[in-house]
Amino acid sequence: MGPPLSKPKIASERTASQRTAPGRTASEQTGAAVRAEAARVLHAVRADGRSLTDALAASTPPADARDRALLSELAFGAVRLLPRLEAITDQLLQRPLKPNDRILGSLLMIGLYQLIALRIPDHAAVSATVAATRLLERPRAVGLINASLRRFQRERAELLEQAEQHESARWLMPTWLLRRLRAAWPEHWEALVAASNGRAPMFLRVNRQRISTDDYAAQLAAAGIEAVPLPDQPQTLRLLQPVPADSLPGFSDGLVSVQDAGAQWAAPLLAPQPGERILDACAAPGGKTAHLIEQAQGQIALTAIDVSGERMEAVHINLHRLGLQARMMVGDATQPAPAWADGPYQRILLDAPCSATGVIRRHPDIKRLRLDQDIAPLAQVQARMLEALWTLLEPGGRLLYLTCSLLPDENEAQIAAFLAQHNDASELPLPATLGVARTHGRQLLPSEAGPDGFYFALLLKR
Repeated sequence: MGPPLSKPKIASERTASQRTAPGRTASEQTGAAVRAEAARVLHAVRADGRSLTDALAASTPPADARDRALLSELAFGAVRLLPRLEAITDQLLQRPLKPNDRILGSLLMIGLYQLIALRIPDHAAVSATVAATRLLERPRAVGLINASLRRFQRERAELLEQAEQHESARWLMPTWLLRRLRAAWPEHWEALVAASNGRAPMFLRVNRQRISTDDYAAQLAAAGIEAVPLPDQPQTLRLLQPVPADSLPGFSDGLVSVQDAGAQWAAPLLAPQPGERILDACAAPGGKTAHLIEQAQGQIALTAIDVSGERMEAVHINLHRLGLQARMMVGDATQPAPAWADGPYQRILLDAPCSATGVIRRHPDIKRLRLDQDIAPLAQVQARMLEALWTLLEPGGRLLYLTCSLLPDENEAQIAAFLAQHNDASELPLPATLGVARTHGRQLLPSEAGPDGFYFALLLKR
């Protein structure tokens, strides 16, 4: 059997402030609308290749917060189980859907996800999903969706067993990624797959320029939010249950940020010192940028660049909320420009674009959108960034290379090639408590209550 699945309890749908369809209560209409919108989001990922985050952002959100949470659960959950849901759907449909009706396949998967993984009563899940067929303007398919879901209820065990004959459906991973993970992590790959298919814990980074970690933990407790500290990371708290960021005490005042514990290693490893010039390449969305400034008590001259102007706006918003200052501009780390490559830097953070295979549990659409043939071009971009940024580092300076990848091509192999080509580069040791030692650098592996998957290598320019 593939990795086990938890069944989160989902709040019942709320009454909508919209006109009720004939013969249906307002609550039933809202439930159907949430399923229809979830099908549209899933279809955007499956058929159009859109990221799940973008597809959800472009969706029409329900008015009630609990319905918005249900929409997010249906979309993220269905994408997480997508290989298995597609295999079951192929069994249920006697013939392929017409191109204009392929959204019905996504709707059927939304229904199947509820029956497989959620605690919503089966009759409610089926009824609302069938009703969503009309909202998708496919009334003639009501019978098809209803019959398919009813058949799954009757033949559940057999259909699941048949689906899991496919390796990708069993492990909820594309076969190319399974092959790479087995080769790179022969002793860990099953645990990596299970963690990647799970739900990510919620970590906080306390802004210790404003408040101590203990005092902030006390504020959380007073608000009824349970949190535990991490022994190796004095600024980090892990919530026992995720909550919306804007419900955190002092969030809007900059007391705290939401950031994975793995990502929170970057600033302490680079260890910026007061008075230094720091470059944060590929800075968006700005979590590590802010942490670098906090780490140095605001006493550094930090330049943050990213190739995307839209993503740089996120850096600006994050720093503004935290009351931090940095020089921010659009820039391509493979092509230094005079506007920001205006003198040597003492420290450089290169959070390189990568396959993101270490953060799949936060972005399950990676399993759908990333392809095996993407890895080599990504590694080439990473190599060009290392080459370009190394020229901006002064002798005696340090460059921290990191990715959120689990693949050696982007990590230790990348650093090995760089060191072989640069006599003025040497590798500095990293804490033994930081993940798993590799030939070069160290790798954090995702785990159920632990951080996401990150790779780190710290280079010294002699």
